[in-house]
Amino acid sequence: MVDQRFDLVVIGGGASGCSVAYEAVRRGLRVALLEGHDLGSGTSCRSTKLLHGGVRYLELAFKTADLAQLRLVREALLERGHWLKNAPFLAQRLELALPSDSPIGQAYYRIGLGLYDALSGRAGIGSSRLLSSNQIRQALPLLRPEVQRGVAYCDGQFDDARLNLLLALTAERAGAIIRTRTKVLELERDGSGQIRAAISKNAKGEQERWEARAFVNATGIHADAIRRMADPNCTERMLTSRGIHLVLKADLCPQGLGLLLPSTDDGRVLFMLPFFGRTLVGTTDTPCPQANAAVPSEDEQAYLISYIRRWFPSLGNPDVGSCWAGGRPLLKPAGADVKTSRVVREHEVETLNSGLISVMGGKWTTCRPMAIDTLNAVEKHMGIQLPEPSVLPLIGSDQDPKQTPSLLLEQVKALERLLPETTLRDQQLAHLQASFGLEAAALVASWSESDRQPLSNIIPVCRGELRHAISAEHARTATDVLARRCRLAMVDQAEAERLLPQVQALLQEEGVDAALSSEVSELNLSC
Repeated sequence: MVDQRFDLVVIGGGASGCSVAYEAVRRGLRVALLEGHDLGSGTSCRSTKLLHGGVRYLELAFKTADLAQLRLVREALLERGHWLKNAPFLAQRLELALPSDSPIGQAYYRIGLGLYDALSGRAGIGSSRLLSSNQIRQALPLLRPEVQRGVAYCDGQFDDARLNLLLALTAERAGAIIRTRTKVLELERDGSGQIRAAISKNAKGEQERWEARAFVNATGIHADAIRRMADPNCTERMLTSRGIHLVLKADLCPQGLGLLLPSTDDGRVLFMLPFFGRTLVGTTDTPCPQANAAVPSEDEQAYLISYIRRWFPSLGNPDVGSCWAGGRPLLKPAGADVKTSRVVREHEVETLNSGLISVMGGKWTTCRPMAIDTLNAVEKHMGIQLPEPSVLPLIGSDQDPKQTPSLLLEQVKALERLLPETTLRDQQLAHLQASFGLEAAALVASWSESDRQPLSNIIPVCRGELRHAISAEHARTATDVLARRCRLAMVDQAEAERLLPQVQALLQEEGVDAALSSEVSELNLSC
């Protein structure tokens, strides 16, 4: 058994775990991150791809006089601004329409969204505006004709799996040890009952011992399982609510204006968003066992399709390119049960008597304050004061985030010289910048000319980036490569399956361990 020593061991490689690792190395800690599967393979790659405060939470705050909801919206709006500034190649401003059937409804939304704008303060990204019937028709030409007015507002759209990955890779470059396919089996205690080591098993079946001064449980919907390792008698805290998304082959948002449906029959909101030239539709809210969190049900798919037909009746039978599901990590409320759609998406950091620190709940947009609160608990547990964080730009961004947009524009010329002259060149250039930011040109220059050829007209991935995903980005299976590194499987599963033999060949060329051979032979969005 290999024995390694660290200041901090983080269990879980989703948004919260990778954020904790990233913020910890900025403060000089020696960090190991252990992920049982692939980075971001759970809930963190299955979001609605929005960086947002949550219009629904703002409405609930006022309907229920709940200040917790209002605090969450304010915090998330500030964080939305942070990511749009610090990762502009991964996150962009997106305008969404709220349709209304009456002038009174339009006024109601306009007032509420004006407050939404105001809560963002200096981190605002644009003001809401009224939409006329003509404006709605132009932006959403297939929308049902009864919709004559609406309000447009701004939020952010981002590549969730890519941001998750780059947080981990940035921490790794700064000294963190990142280990995937490494499942924690046991938490070892010392004579006083304090956790001193984690015992894990890797893909080869080998056990390793990870000793550290502090341990963080950032496993999302699986947080209770790690908590029980530390204290078998602890009270379970997690609820799991499954949300599913469909990707339609039709582009219902041709001008880039998304659609928010404010009130479904079960009290949720639905989004219909531009997504790689197609339309992303979601999401449902179905309480479920953790084991079924990533498995879409036929009823949920039918539910979404019914709303698509209701709002876009001329579309006919929608052609679905992909479907996926993910479980939201919701904290159980005190007292009586409530609908999961009403549970506040706040986070909580808990320290058990054994020393295990668990970060639970929360949402993608607020992963950074979740990490900072977690490190405050680490600081208290270790009895030290951590130094101020060093400057550590996300891979693909400049040291000065204000310079990143202009440097991306400058990089375009270099990419135009490097990329093959095909009908997909502009699309390929945009795709590479969106994936690798300011490192795109250097990476492309390191690939052979044949490895630069685009392989798909849906997302113009090339062999060079697929190979890079395996050699430098911890991808170990076809699903890692095609679903989380380039997102093709999340957009069009049939197209991803067409490229499956090429990915399998690259995995073999790059020497992926034979223990994963059963995983690399197929494409599975539920893993």
